[in-house]
Amino acid sequence: MTRRMSKGTCQFCQTTFSKAAMTRHLEACKQRHVVSETPSGKRGLQKRRLLHLVVEGRDRPEYWMHLEVPVHATLEDLDRFLRQTWLECCGHLSAFTIHGETYSTSAIGPFEEMEGEDMDVALGEVLSPGVKFLHEYDFGTTTELNLKVVSEREGDLRGKPIRVLARNEAPLRTCESCGKIATQVCSSCSWGGEGWVCDGCAGTHECGEEMLLPVVNSPRVGMCGYEG
Repeated sequence: MTRRMSKGTCQFCQTTFSKAAMTRHLEACKQRHVVSETPSGKRGLQKRRLLHLVVEGRDRPEYWMHLEVPVHATLEDLDRFLRQTWLECCGHLSAFTIHGETYSTSAIGPFEEMEGEDMDVALGEVLSPGVKFLHEYDFGTTTELNLKVVSEREGDLRGKPIRVLARNEAPLRTCESCGKIATQVCSSCSWGGEGWVCDGCAGTHECGEEMLLPVVNSPRVGMCGYEG
């Protein structure tokens, strides 16, 4: 299989870079520094410690994001963001693994429970630059994400508690029947990296149209009931 080059867009200067170059760019991006270095006192905002995280699909690394999160935010806040942005389909359980310790969501259903610590833990208590950790969503049809703390700085975040610094562009998939851009993927065939079809060929897919899900920009594409 040909390895696809993954690219993404910086949310500050709107310039496109490869996945490998994005971390270096964000450290040097002039527009980012303009936003970051505007005196907080003029806006009445208090500077806080902020963590720069990079997150990617463990089995689908072409899906990735760079995030900035205050250290007082909790693992539950980060879990909620990842669910809303990339993962949520059926209210499944999820967990982080950090330094060998598991931090899990509370039980959702009457018979569901997980071992481990609660996610109501501030990021600053368990994370620091260089730390790598894992996030898992759905322990049946699991989506695994690798995360790493790239750096830490002082600054402020306006608006949402988690800022997206950069995100991958949606990978282009081609229809296996005609070669056009794929718009749907089979939830059964996707396990083997197959089952990508366009709208015109969807009706001829051997597993049936009821197995097809929309192609979305997420490492959970084609899994369970995820539609983005």
